[in-house]
Amino acid sequence: MRHAPIDKKRRHLLKALATASAAASVSGPSWANMALGKADLIVTGGTFHTMDIATSNAQAMAVRGNRILAVGSIADINDLAGPGTRRVDARGLTVTPGFIDAHSHPLMANEAISVDVNVRQISKVQSLLKQQAQRTPPGQWVLAHMYDDTKFDEGRPLTRQDIDAVVPSQPVMVRHRGGHTAVVNSQAFAIAGIDNNTPDPEGGRFFREDGQLTGKVAERAMFIFDEVGEWPAVDRETNRKGASLMTKRMAASGLTSTTDAFGDLEGWVSYMDALDAGELYTRIAYMPGGNTAAYETMKKAGMRSGFGNAMLRVGAVKYAADGSASERTMRMSTPFEGTDDYGILTMSQEQIDSAVDDAVANDFRIGIHANGDVTIDMVLRAYERVLKDWEGVNPRFRIEHCSLVNPLLLKRIKATGTIPTPFYTYAYYHGNKWVDYGSEKMRSMFAHRSFIDEGIMVAPASDFTPGPYEPMMALQSMVTRQDSQGRVWGDNQRITAAEAMQVCTVNGAYASFEEHDKGTLTPGKLADFVLLGQDPLKTDPNALKDIPIVATYLDGQAVFEA
Repeated sequence: MRHAPIDKKRRHLLKALATASAAASVSGPSWANMALGKADLIVTGGTFHTMDIATSNAQAMAVRGNRILAVGSIADINDLAGPGTRRVDARGLTVTPGFIDAHSHPLMANEAISVDVNVRQISKVQSLLKQQAQRTPPGQWVLAHMYDDTKFDEGRPLTRQDIDAVVPSQPVMVRHRGGHTAVVNSQAFAIAGIDNNTPDPEGGRFFREDGQLTGKVAERAMFIFDEVGEWPAVDRETNRKGASLMTKRMAASGLTSTTDAFGDLEGWVSYMDALDAGELYTRIAYMPGGNTAAYETMKKAGMRSGFGNAMLRVGAVKYAADGSASERTMRMSTPFEGTDDYGILTMSQEQIDSAVDDAVANDFRIGIHANGDVTIDMVLRAYERVLKDWEGVNPRFRIEHCSLVNPLLLKRIKATGTIPTPFYTYAYYHGNKWVDYGSEKMRSMFAHRSFIDEGIMVAPASDFTPGPYEPMMALQSMVTRQDSQGRVWGDNQRITAAEAMQVCTVNGAYASFEEHDKGTLTPGKLADFVLLGQDPLKTDPNALKDIPIVATYLDGQAVFEA
């Protein structure tokens, strides 16, 4: 361990983060300077939820340039109008800060080379795969995404035999929407040299029934297929269009900021190209994947967390230390219901420690994917070791997902100032999967109530594609803890609609050190806001997901209008 150099780097990272935070606090024009000019935009007539106690009685809002000029009474705001001021009549609507997603994967689907199989019958998956194979050059991988094993009418998962029946001669990979498992066909196993006797790789698994490969592969076992066969390629322009399309869809849901939580070099270029073309519709916090070319390149170039601008900024480096909640591979201290399966670790304690040391030494914050209680404990050990002699404010290290907690883990998360990012739409959307955890364990999963009660700044996270990204669904999921069939999972973890709004705005900004720029409707902050068709604080909790998004504004400009 290089403790002396790391101690020096700790202070350096701390200084850099503190400087960035201070700079953000003064990056917008002050009220005194802004008040000298007239408003470019005035919004009046709606119910305002500013998420800021100081402006909680607002009746109207003025925008100048890309910043909020003022919030206050209608009379005061109207005094800021000039001959060129645009008006938005929000009567009957609710005005809120733009919503923030602190953990997603906007580019994961890659629809240019992969077919969407988010359907409800295995026969429809087969039909889509057959069509995709006909579009794919002979010998190349046939790819599909958004597969969900628990949503088929047949009541069973997809198997390699299902795929073999329609695509026998080309390798096929059907990726689960969660990203941690896939189903491949017999040809894929053949070109990879894998048979029924092949041992599982470290940190991965080939699933079997009665000694026969089922086609399901998990975690590091998926990486083996990356090295064999011919994979489809996409060009730079296609990638740019993909970034534009996904951020436009997200903006239509009310999101003004999202996070790419395992970025690669192609992704960074895609966002840059979309931004240059004026077609990036949400702000992006870009978390380079650990042990990737993106992270190595950024380190060599001297880039660090906070580099960039208000539209595209480098966040924490991201690692993954265990499996998935939705795909039932996360590492826990107790097994899944009715099994002796405790899940999968994908990093050792030594590897986690090394990743944290490297991030700190290179002025990066870090976020480590840890779903299960065993893995969360391992990540906290690494954070506690580094933070022991830390000087000054906390760097807000993150635990991505942080799904299964207990009272001791909660206290350690609070003591280290760690930011947890539990799934915010999962209770509602993935109900069939929670049967494998059991009702008692679900009382300690996606623990928004426990985090809030402990005083922890719990962040909003969809993990899209694994989970839907729509903020209105997130509000309903966190408030009701009911799934789409009406089953309740962990009623003790319910939070109020106001608390859920706080998570999705204020806490989202805090998670990326951007609370001085966004998260509330406060003078000087970025003019990111949403017009909702109903008031979330007065809507039936079971109808929150159906609240219409009337318009989304980024920098005071509409990027979506219904």
